[in-house]
Amino acid sequence: MPRRKQKKAGETSAAWLVTFADLMTLLIVFFVLLLSMSTMDTTVLTRISARFASASPIALSGPGRIPERIQLIVRLLKDPFNVLEKRKRLKDLLFPLDVLPRELAHSDLEKNLEVLAHPEGVVVVLTEGLLFAEGTHNLDPVGKKLLDALTPVIHAVNADINISGHSDPGTEKTRDAYELSFMRAASVLDYFLQAKLPPDRFSLSGYGPDRPMFADGDPENGRKNRRVEILLKTTSRISSFI
Repeated sequence: MPRRKQKKAGETSAAWLVTFADLMTLLIVFFVLLLSMSTMDTTVLTRISARFASASPIALSGPGRIPERIQLIVRLLKDPFNVLEKRKRLKDLLFPLDVLPRELAHSDLEKNLEVLAHPEGVVVVLTEGLLFAEGTHNLDPVGKKLLDALTPVIHAVNADINISGHSDPGTEKTRDAYELSFMRAASVLDYFLQAKLPPDRFSLSGYGPDRPMFADGDPENGRKNRRVEILLKTTSRISSFI
């Protein structure tokens, strides 16, 4: 059997030098990265922060982190033909007590808000008294807060939206009634666009007195005819984040 070669006195292995050199290389790379991160341009960081701060809250929250209330609303909107059966539930989810303006009693909201089924989806109907002062097209503070409650729903639902204005044929059957109904729809659209909703999802209509909900001449019903309808066309396409 051959004998192992004996090392000469004072002879040592140089293998440890390879490992040591690798370790030193890794340490150098680590410290270079630390240095580059510590000197990163603060302007770039500021721009990145501003970009995310202005993004849609729904888009930032991501799958699984969308508020439960919004998820429940979207589930109901996916089946618009059952809206009539679940209308009370949907109204409570769209405008829960904690988001209602203090100036607006829940009973007044009930009388002036409708949620209706539509062949293309679901319609949220808001009468004049919830959004505008009589005869004007400028949103009042209560109306803005109600639209604020709808904004995250529109962010979450990937559907086209039509906003239509309507007037009362009993008291507003004039040329100005058509213009006013369109200007009211445009005011609602403008408010949604300020919330960074994509404009290509919206369309506008001003029907004036041509499409009343009630035609019996009753003053209360006439007030309900003066309204804005927000149609979410959920039967065509809807977000699949759930």
